[in-house]
Amino acid sequence: MSSIAAPPRTLVDVLLPRQRSLVLDAALIVAFSAFVALTAQVSLPLLPVPLTLQTLGVLFTGAVLGSKRGTLALLLYVAEGAIGLPVFAGGLSGIGVLVGPTGGYLVGFIVAAGIVGLLAERGWDRRLVWAALAMVVGNLAIYALGVAWLTVILGDLRTALVQGMLIFIIGDLIKIVVAALALPGGWALARRRD
Repeated sequence: MSSIAAPPRTLVDVLLPRQRSLVLDAALIVAFSAFVALTAQVSLPLLPVPLTLQTLGVLFTGAVLGSKRGTLALLLYVAEGAIGLPVFAGGLSGIGVLVGPTGGYLVGFIVAAGIVGLLAERGWDRRLVWAALAMVVGNLAIYALGVAWLTVILGDLRTALVQGMLIFIIGDLIKIVVAALALPGGWALARRRD
């Protein structure tokens, strides 16, 4: 009886030791939560939603960690901010941020990391076009939840679309390209290492 090992599902599974453990998974979740917190601090204070590098961090986290660990990393990130750690854009924290204009985007980050991670587990992160498409899908989830909540806060869908999505599209496309470019390169490095 022979057993064939299942192929690694995400880039991190290839680059790190093959023996997965809860300690390693926990360390990855904490590290990528910190990575997203760092990307949140690169911020232009637009109102009502700031321009940050967070979406780059969120989409990259999902792609590298996969759906479960990516989702958990973003859940941890949101929980850290909710309990008062200054991890949100501009060093903000607290429940008030979660119920404020950016609350829908923060929830969208969790969903997006899961979606992009799921697509990465299915091989979408191995080629540039597919990696970018996976991240576009994730970014659409962020927009959907963010704009929906912003509409509730502002009371006007048109204003929410302009202030919460349209002004960010070009910047988000640039961030998607940057994040997507890193993934096939990571896979090429992993293949050379093997």
